[in-house]
Amino acid sequence: MEDLDRQIVKLLLQDGRMSYTDLGKATGLSTSAAHQRVRRLEQRGIIRGYAAVVDTEAIGLPLTAFISVKPIDPSAPDDAPERLADLEELEACHSVAGDESYILKVRVPTPGDLETLLARIRLQAGVSTRTTVVLSTPYEARAPRF
Repeated sequence: MEDLDRQIVKLLLQDGRMSYTDLGKATGLSTSAAHQRVRRLEQRGIIRGYAAVVDTEAIGLPLTAFISVKPIDPSAPDDAPERLADLEELEACHSVAGDESYILKVRVPTPGDLETLLARIRLQAGVSTRTTVVLSTPYEARAPRF
């Protein structure tokens, strides 16, 4: 990736709503050149989308937990992500090395909702779980260093 493209990506990571005019000023490009660069970064899959950052407590989801899952039957198909994809509480699913197969990041309103969700995960995916409840989040979704 060229240095100019890298600079554009860093700027958009800081402010995904930055206008092409402001992006051009910050990089020394014209507005149309900045627009073309961003479009090429999108076409190449480097920029995959734009999203709002939401205060999860303000929308009623104050409890975050990480749930490690592993199959009860190791010879069963490795399809837990597909079996769990419809669970709206799931924010992320990571395939991991180690004792567990996946780590799920979930957000729910209450401990009771977490308990209900754990039962659904076990039933739907045929897995055992180990749960870590988040007490606080000093930082999250930090931009990658490159």
